[in-house]
This record gives sequence, C-alpha cells and structure tokens, in this order.
Amino acid sequence: MHSRPFITLLVLFFFLADLSWSQGHPTPPPPLNAAKQAVCKDRPIPRLEDITESAGIHFRHTADPAKKYILESMSGGVMLIDYDRDGWPDIYFTNSPSVEMALKGKKSRSALYHNNHDGTFTDVTDKAGVGSPCFAMGGAVADYNNDGWPDIYVTCFGGNVLYRNNGDGTFTDVTTKAGVSDGRWSTGAAFGDYDRDGFVDLMVTNYVDFHLNDLPQFGSSPTCKYRGVDVQCGPRGLKGAGDSLFHNNGDGTFTDVSKEAGVDDSRGFYGLGVTFADFNNTGRPDIFIADDSTPNYFYKNLGNGKFLDVGLESGTAVNEDGTEQANMGIALGDYNHTGRPSIYVTEFTDEPNTLFVNDGNWIFDDVSYKAGVALPSLKWVKWGDAFVDLDNDGWLDLVAVSGHVYPQMEIVASAGGYAQPKILEMNQADGTFCDALPLAGPALQQKRVSRGLAVGDLFNDGNMDIVIEDLDGSPMLLRNAGISGRHWVSFELAGSKSNRAAIGARIKLTAGGMTQTDEIHSGSSYLSQNDLRVHFGIGVATSVDAVEIRWPSGTIDNLEKLPADKFYSVLEGKGIVPAGQIKPAFARHGF
Repeated sequence: MHSRPFITLLVLFFFLADLSWSQGHPTPPPPLNAAKQAVCKDRPIPRLEDITESAGIHFRHTADPAKKYILESMSGGVMLIDYDRDGWPDIYFTNSPSVEMALKGKKSRSALYHNNHDGTFTDVTDKAGVGSPCFAMGGAVADYNNDGWPDIYVTCFGGNVLYRNNGDGTFTDVTTKAGVSDGRWSTGAAFGDYDRDGFVDLMVTNYVDFHLNDLPQFGSSPTCKYRGVDVQCGPRGLKGAGDSLFHNNGDGTFTDVSKEAGVDDSRGFYGLGVTFADFNNTGRPDIFIADDSTPNYFYKNLGNGKFLDVGLESGTAVNEDGTEQANMGIALGDYNHTGRPSIYVTEFTDEPNTLFVNDGNWIFDDVSYKAGVALPSLKWVKWGDAFVDLDNDGWLDLVAVSGHVYPQMEIVASAGGYAQPKILEMNQADGTFCDALPLAGPALQQKRVSRGLAVGDLFNDGNMDIVIEDLDGSPMLLRNAGISGRHWVSFELAGSKSNRAAIGARIKLTAGGMTQTDEIHSGSSYLSQNDLRVHFGIGVATSVDAVEIRWPSGTIDNLEKLPADKFYSVLEGKGIVPAGQIKPAFARHGF
C-alpha cells in the first residue's frame, strides 16, 4: 500500500508543473521483485484470423496523414450493437474529418454494418440514417427509453448525437429533445442507472478546450515537440473541458446533474475512457474515468444522487510510484475469480499498461509488473483494450491495440514507429499473464495505427471475436478459431423492473469447480462498446451448476443445471424464457 499524503504531493507536483504529454512520462525501472514477463508455453493459444475483406467490410477512417492537430489523432471508436434484434451483433464504426476538411464544411462518413449470419456484413448506413452524425470520436450503446431497441450515443467534437432506434432498421436523431448534446469535445461515454430508477443515465467525458478558429500551431512550443521533433500540441498546455452526467428523466429527456452530483471535473483533467461498474458489490454503480496525463477519477456512488472522488484513496488515480500517466482505455474483469471487477488501463509509450487489482472496500493495488502485463506494453502507445476469455478456459485474458499519436515517429527509431502491433496476454490462472502475441497468428503482429477495440461473439459459434478500428485506413475483424474441447455459455438479459438492456446486472456463474462473475457494461475500452451479451468460457465442463443474477433493481434470479454451448435469454423475475420474450414486443414503458 502507498502513503496517500506522499502520493498527493507527487500528483500536485506533476500536474502543476504542466509537464508535456508529448515529452512522455519517465518510467521507473521495474521493482526488484517484479517477475519477468513469461512467454506462453505448453498451452493451446487460439488463432485470430483477419477476415475483414472476406466479411465485406470496406470502411476506411479518414484522417490527415500529418496529424498536425491533436483533434485528428483521437477518433476511432467502434461499437457492437444488435440494432435489429435478430440475435447477431452488428458493427458501427465512427469517423471524423481532418481539420482542413472541417474548416471547409466537409464531413466524414461513419458506417453501420449489418451481420448477415453467414460470416459477411452489409453496409446499411444510408438506410439506417447514421452516416454523418458529427465530427465523431466514439460512443456507447444502451436502451435509453426502455422500448426494447438498442440506441446509439455518439461522442463528437462540437456536439454529441443520440440516435433513437426506430425498430425498423432506421434511427432518428433525438439529441435536441433529449438534451444530451454537451457541445464540447466529448470522447468517452457510458450509460448506467446510478440511482436505480429503471432508466439508464449517461456519463460523458470531455477532453480539451479546442477551437477550430484558434488552432494551436504545430511544433510552436516545448509542449509541441517530442524527442526533438515538431509534433501536434496537447493535451498539456491546453485547458481541460470538464465532464457531464445526464440524468434520465424517464420521458425521453435528460437533465445535466454534473455539478450537483460532484462529477463535473472541476479540476480540468483530460477525460478519455469512462465506465460505470459496481466495484464493491453494493448494488450501486460507481464511475471510473481514465484521464490523459492527469490523475484518474474514481467516483464512489454515495447512494443519494452524489458521488465522491476516492481516486487517491483507492489507489487508482496514479500508478504504484505515485505518478500520473497518459490513461486511455479501460477494461474491467474479474480475472482472478474474487467476485470483484479489477481495472486494466492503457497508457502512452514508456508507460506500462496498468492493472489495478480490486482488493475490496474500494481499495486497489497496481500489480502491473507482478502480474506480467507491464513489460509487453512498455514500448507502445496503447488504446482500446478488453478482458475477454479467448480460449474458453474460464479465465479472462487481455487484449489491447497500439498506434502512435505522431506520424513523425516513423523517422525516430527509438519511438517504436507510428504503426504498432497488438498486445495479447493469456491468463495463467495464478494472478499472472503470459505473452501470447507470437503464437496467435500474424494478424495481431501486423503493425497498424489502431484506436478502438470491441469484443463479442460475432458468429454465434461460442468464440469471442475482436473488432478493431484503425485511425488511418481500414479496420480489422479478427475471427477467433477457438480451442477444441472447450465449452461456453452466453446470456442475454432483459430487465422488467430494471432498465430494459439490464445495464449493470451482475452474473455469478459456477461450473467445473470455478465461480466467475461479470457485469453488463455500456461503454468500454477506448471510446467503444462490447457486445451486451455476457459470455463465459467453462473449460471442459459440459454444464453449468448454478447461476445467480443480481439485477440493478435488487431482484435476484437463480438458475441451475444449464447445458453448455448455448445462448440463454433471461427475463428479470421470470428466469430463462424463449428468445422472443425479451424482444421489443415485450418491452415496457417505451416512448
């Protein structure tokens, strides 16, 4: 454990000194007792194949190759959403123009791809009406109006967009009516029912105060240089933009309660990733925010409509050395089977990705080196990430993507290049991970400039797949070949008293002598959204002994003796039901 006053002094020193993110943070050597990074041996590793082209995905993110402005380096979120409720996840890619394009009034086309159930996807963007929402960054998915149809919230520079799903393959922009535009440079978003009234609320992080009519000039100051090379300016040297919490009024509108709830970011940190999660099994979702080059926020839900920032006290504001980092993406998972979600945060180059293990009572420890997740990530600039059981052994693995901020780093040998590989670490079931990157096929080793990452069973074959959006060029759809002889189960939940998409529901599953827990999250990774279904690998077990579902309303449902390798539909208070009973026709108080 750390001395909290000492950490506080360090945080204040680094923040007030206005150190440049573009100069990076000096990384201390690993602790003397840190375990060496282990390469995975004597275990099967799932092969991940790039099927983007054969799947019919032809989307390309647009961007200025020079990246002279920080605005051009931060987009690229991807969302998995079963928008037509046919039981197969579809894919939404966000897009953004260059600054030059924006100044000329030009837009970039985001894209929605429909899952055809045969390994291919069809571009349905125009029919759906979601092609040009804004200068898009990323977003989140939830059923904000409880009508049974999942909706899309897109974060943007200059005003966000809420798309209401009409249930007929189209969406309507209801931002103005809903009152959730924000209007600043928004990045991360997450829905969660913080007051447990049955309607999901919306947390939005904002990055820096950026204006197209007052552009910071490329390479113009010490904060606009990196390793002696002129680069884009920011975030250091730029003003933070503040954050927003929108309370769902239950009538299609939201109210901004940021200040009264205590989550408005009065300190002006640089917000990126954000998530709601019940970190201490209280039944109330807390909020964790990954802040770039500034301390992270950890907002404890006090249960009275207010939150208390316990970032420093919890041990999650800074790393184990008391140093703030360039925090980007967030992954949550009970990787060590304690019944509590731990936090994995991606970082800038020369800063290891941080694994905060959840010790209970809102206390976390930085175990990045001890767990073996630090060394494989040190060289790269990391973004989207996920805890995901890729080999269905019942233990959550880690995947993350990389890509530098500065194209100029292609000419600086020590910087790791602009395009960079992925990170794959397999859970060794003892609190540590091994490096599996060389063993999972060439797709992960391919150097790209990646940003968003989302995971889900795209082909309903029981194996979790990966979708990656690249900043420059086309995305990657990685199909997981799985491991023969491993079993799984998947759950899709629908609330009756709780919010319809069951955001915040906690599932505890016992099978094969193991007990696992997971929670349904809206918003994740770097500005992205995973499949809302909950997947569990159960190894060689052929059935599930018991399942306990704790719904956001407090209702508890118990299930027993479930055969493996199946998808289960669960309706709050009713247990397992035919899939049709959780479809929109059974939705309540929709509007």
